[in-house]
Amino acid sequence: MRTRNPFHLLTAIAASVIALSACGKKESAPSPQLPEIGFVTVNPQPVPIFTELPGRTSAYLVAQVRARADGIVLSRDFIEGSEVRAGQCLYKIDPAPYIAKVDAAKAALAKAEASLITATALAKRDKVLVAASAISEQDYENAVSAERAAAADVAAAKAEVETAQIDLRYTDVISPVTGRTGVSQVTPGAYVQASQATLMDTIQEIDRVYVDVSQASLEGLKLRREIQEGRLKIYGPNASKVTLILEDGREYSHKGVLQFSDVTVDQSTGSVMLRAVFPNPDRILLPGMFVQARVEKGIDEHAFLVPQVGVTHDQKGRANALVVGPDNKVVARSVVTAGTYGADWVVDSGLQPGDRVIVQGTGKVRPGMTVKAVPATDATTVIRPSAEPASRRSPSPGAPASQSAASGV
Repeated sequence: MRTRNPFHLLTAIAASVIALSACGKKESAPSPQLPEIGFVTVNPQPVPIFTELPGRTSAYLVAQVRARADGIVLSRDFIEGSEVRAGQCLYKIDPAPYIAKVDAAKAALAKAEASLITATALAKRDKVLVAASAISEQDYENAVSAERAAAADVAAAKAEVETAQIDLRYTDVISPVTGRTGVSQVTPGAYVQASQATLMDTIQEIDRVYVDVSQASLEGLKLRREIQEGRLKIYGPNASKVTLILEDGREYSHKGVLQFSDVTVDQSTGSVMLRAVFPNPDRILLPGMFVQARVEKGIDEHAFLVPQVGVTHDQKGRANALVVGPDNKVVARSVVTAGTYGADWVVDSGLQPGDRVIVQGTGKVRPGMTVKAVPATDATTVIRPSAEPASRRSPSPGAPASQSAASGV
């Protein structure tokens, strides 16, 4: 039998150990990689604050032109949709019956004046006679009473003449205000009645327009408190300015002024009405338009701006943000939002200066996880200054709490 070399035996054992070590390395699990997230660092900064509310325009003055005399319309002396001046004749109603009434009233006045002359002469004569005891005191008193009655008849006749002349003037239907006419409700040949107050046309002044907006009663309470505390002014040269966003998304070129807040809450909607007045020299605003009104409320000197992707809202409307702690662990923060500023949320509370808010990779991390934090690189998540002030949007009346919170209220 052949004797085995000890050197070969040691070599085989070493090779086996190396093979087993290699197999052990292959079977061991690799070290887990930390999820990478992007963050932005937030710090307080001044942000202009406003309330954005839906509204509708209405004319500054609305005058309904109605018939104040009975008769046939002889002519219409304006073009529908045109501008008319106060005092301009719009319609002509047949004046013939009213001319006759004026003539009859004048005749009655002349008769009363003649009777007054006779009664006055008799009273003067009886005054002399009673002084000479030629007639009784009773006869003289009767003559004085007859004179006074004749004077009253003259006054009544003058009033009849004036009334008849007023009715005659009503046959010229004039514009009570300066403004733009609408669609004429009557045409020449139509019969109109004063007793029925027949509507003939409507004139609206739109050199200035009202914008009436609705606000939830809770937000209205906050707004009135701000007015009482002097943070929001509705009168005088420092009155809060209002900006309009038109239906096409463009901003109206003229600023308006907040005029008043209604004192009654609409029971059907739970909202209150605010009214602002706007100049309208170019007639861009027409009555009945839907607009968005931004009411300027001042400056929040210590607001945090967080990209909208960094703030979420739960079903109860509570806002939350994920923050990277000093140990690179994810921490959930409950925050209070106060509207939007461009593409960012305005956060009133819940954050601290220097906090790193996660804006990228939020879907793959949970509170308590350790992450690899890097500054956000996507331009859509980086905080940017915006020309638009912070919007405290009021929810529609009756909106659930989640919608209210999502709107930044």
